[in-house]
Amino acid sequence: MRRSVFYIFTFIILNNQFLFCYSFNKERINHCNISFTQNVEDQTKNDSISTKQKLSKARSLFRKSNFEEALDIALDVYTQSKNNKYEEIQFSSCLLIGRIFFESRQYERAVQYYRRLLNTSSRDIHDNLLQNDNSSSIFLTKNKPRLYFRLGNAYVQLYNNSDLKTHELKELKEKIESLGGAEKEIQKKTIETIKSYRDSAIYFFNQLERTPSLNNDVIDIKGKSYITLSALYLSDSLYSEAKNFANNAINIYKQSNDKLNLAKAHTNFASIFLYKGDFENAKKRYYFALDAIKNLKTQHAVELKYALYYNIAWAMRNLKDYKAYDNLEISNELLKNLEANETKKRIKQTELKHFESLKKLESDKEVEIAKIKKDSTDKLLGGLTILIVIVSAVIIYNIKLRQRNLKLKLEQSKLVEKQKIDHLKSEAQVKILNATIDGKETERKQIAETLHDSVSALLSSANMHLRATKKQFNGTTPVELEKTQDIILEASEKVRDLSHNLVSSILLKFGLEYAIKDIAKKYSNRELEFHTEISNVHRYSQEFEIKLYNVIHELVNNIIKHSKAANAYLIIEEKNNFLSVRIEDDGIGFNYKVSNSGSDGLGLNQIEARIQMMNGNFLVESGVNQGSKITFSVPVLIKSQTSFV
Repeated sequence: MRRSVFYIFTFIILNNQFLFCYSFNKERINHCNISFTQNVEDQTKNDSISTKQKLSKARSLFRKSNFEEALDIALDVYTQSKNNKYEEIQFSSCLLIGRIFFESRQYERAVQYYRRLLNTSSRDIHDNLLQNDNSSSIFLTKNKPRLYFRLGNAYVQLYNNSDLKTHELKELKEKIESLGGAEKEIQKKTIETIKSYRDSAIYFFNQLERTPSLNNDVIDIKGKSYITLSALYLSDSLYSEAKNFANNAINIYKQSNDKLNLAKAHTNFASIFLYKGDFENAKKRYYFALDAIKNLKTQHAVELKYALYYNIAWAMRNLKDYKAYDNLEISNELLKNLEANETKKRIKQTELKHFESLKKLESDKEVEIAKIKKDSTDKLLGGLTILIVIVSAVIIYNIKLRQRNLKLKLEQSKLVEKQKIDHLKSEAQVKILNATIDGKETERKQIAETLHDSVSALLSSANMHLRATKKQFNGTTPVELEKTQDIILEASEKVRDLSHNLVSSILLKFGLEYAIKDIAKKYSNRELEFHTEISNVHRYSQEFEIKLYNVIHELVNNIIKHSKAANAYLIIEEKNNFLSVRIEDDGIGFNYKVSNSGSDGLGLNQIEARIQMMNGNFLVESGVNQGSKITFSVPVLIKSQTSFV
């Protein structure tokens, strides 16, 4: 700052005041110097205050999830503070930019700014120590642990998004040795990049570990890093390391009485037992975590409760404790609440963005038109909210009604003879699995319909109003309107793609035959070719077609992942009101009895339960190095008119 003031002062003296001041005596020259120095210092002070106010506004927008506007202001503050050498503001704005990119899931950009900040802070700390600038050095040193944590966390996200873990990287590395040429180099480079993400994350967490624990803030940051490291090692099946870091986090948050992070640490500890098949200890640990946050009602606490109830249900199911269904229902109820809160949050964000765009209009007439549009939008959003509430109420009512029916059946089953108990338990398991799958299918269809019929329609309406507004500018359309229209078009395309991914549009529009042919065409390549033989297949009820499509799609995925086959056959035929399906491959096959008794057979168990609930038959014929053949048949449901998404 002192250097900047000196350079500005010297420039002014040389260009504007040199001859004037030279004609006066020495005392007058000294008076000019003092006057100009004071003016420059005042201007610098005002610039610093203005920059801090901008940074405060950017933080406020960031907390409201208005990332785009917050990023514009933060970048402007970063450039200005860098030119004027405001070290603290430069550090804070760069950290905020990294957080914006992180929350926007642009982790590579976040890493760029965090590393830039790390290099800058290291250099500035050294320079400030030489210049005895203790305030800047203390600020940079104080925030460096937080920077190490954010860098490590960003690399963890990059590693998790790669969908490959340590043991999978080893298998892939051995596999690509058989490749040649450019493809082999590309695969090697990909493996090195993914491995570097994990190594970088561990490196920065180690740097944080070496930082002295001078205050509670540093200890808290270290605790969060232990939670992240335990999850990282758990995903790589390194249970000993994961257990140590989870224990470290538990010890820290027991002392600080941080209930939420204590629950997270217990959750990671429990998941270690769950992965190792120790379901009893896993259940106990999950209950420890649940007990820690039982009185918390924050968004993060509710999300964690949902995951805990779901994991407890899974552990209890493996322990054959049939109260697992109660925990699963609680988990589903929490998920419904989370989705409702997320919808309300998005509606509020839309209202906020719309309100801020109204402020930018200049004339009273344009403001009045924008208010009318806002009123219309509010009515549409209000109608959408009411519709969501009604749909949620219907879903909750159906779930409660289903719960009552299940409880009634369980009470009646107590009167049955002891020899029928095992049979009833197996039926309960099947119903739990199918209720979960039915719920997922229904939710996916409802979300797809809501996206297509409501959200897409709202975006199209907003785009229409923007086009009408642009015509009123007589060829001088503001850049903001053009950008807004581009953003709405991009959002509309993403909503449409998302709705199609949730439920196959080909299945809903053209039926099971064309959807299966589309699967065969989509997944066939030079290594594996799918052949289809479909005869006498018509349109059926939409629910029936979706269930069959999901079963066939899951079996096709198993062939792609595990069979190593060159050819696969999808043979479907309707005969005597039964739909018969046969799926074969010439791959390595498997021992169905062994696979079905362990964890690997869980997918086939679900499929078999699904077919049984449809009053069908299911048969698996396979052996090692003998390929596999799966056959099932289900009665055709009464045909009905389908509704398209």
